[in-house]
Amino acid sequence: MSHPVPTIDELEAAAAIVYRHMQASPQLNWPLLSARCGCEVWVKHENHNPTGAFKVRGGLVYLERLRQREPGIEGIVTATRGNHGQSLAFAGSRHGLASVVVVPEGNNPDKNRAMQALGAELVVHGADFDEAVPHAAALAEQRGLHRLPSFHPDLVAGVASYSLEFLRARPGLKRVYVPVGLGSGICGMVSARNALGLSTEIVGVVAAGADAYARSFAAGEVVTTAAADTLADGMAVRVPSPEALDIMLGNVARIVTVPDEAILEAMAILFHDTHNVAEGAAAAPLAALLSERESNAGEEVGVVLSGGNLDAQLYRRALAVRVGQ
Repeated sequence: MSHPVPTIDELEAAAAIVYRHMQASPQLNWPLLSARCGCEVWVKHENHNPTGAFKVRGGLVYLERLRQREPGIEGIVTATRGNHGQSLAFAGSRHGLASVVVVPEGNNPDKNRAMQALGAELVVHGADFDEAVPHAAALAEQRGLHRLPSFHPDLVAGVASYSLEFLRARPGLKRVYVPVGLGSGICGMVSARNALGLSTEIVGVVAAGADAYARSFAAGEVVTTAAADTLADGMAVRVPSPEALDIMLGNVARIVTVPDEAILEAMAILFHDTHNVAEGAAAAPLAALLSERESNAGEEVGVVLSGGNLDAQLYRRALAVRVGQ
């Protein structure tokens, strides 16, 4: 099934909702990083957003349009590893909505505390994200809450605003590396690239231990995995979204798989070269760029630093990695 790509007017309308609550994020070129990579690297800093990640954009648009469709709604529930939940708690509080977030056992404690600080009720259930999802559905039924999906056209339209910013500021990008969790970010990039009529190559990035999207992309159909074992919790997905995969096929050049060791190194490099904090999923695009260093030589290349929400223990591991000059 083919999903229509939003028009530039539709993307602009979604972006206008986003900008009522937050500013555009910067895209910066860091000379040390460019020298290390052998190309002109531009970083899209979604770690500078109000919740520290790109997801907030989608939550703002989704809830604005939900309230227009269902003005009597009182509360929302969703499953999350953290950034999606923070987005909805942030947006929900601005619409007077109670928010419930279901996280798996062992979830990032800092993300849990951040969601609670934003007003969300935290429910812990399941061994991983894909086990938390049906519990969120059950709570929606039991409590009469609206269940938010992790992938939806309104979420895509909202997060596409960062890609509009990025591609308008740097229309000459040869390619851009985008982390893939459930797919809203990369589908937003596809939407913006196509609406702007640019030829920028879009490369998805997944973790080696959570490669369901890489397998699905290669097969041309959804392939689920038994596990999603990676330190990059934002990419720890076993069950791809059919809608997201459909948009990616024919629009994304390829999916690059990177091991956790390379992600840790990229986290350390981003600190040393830019003094920015990147969570695992946010560092994965740089790891992918470095793995394709030869093909990027001398080009203008973009990486999406999708968020900076990670716990201190993991960051200590990353900063212990020795990186060359």
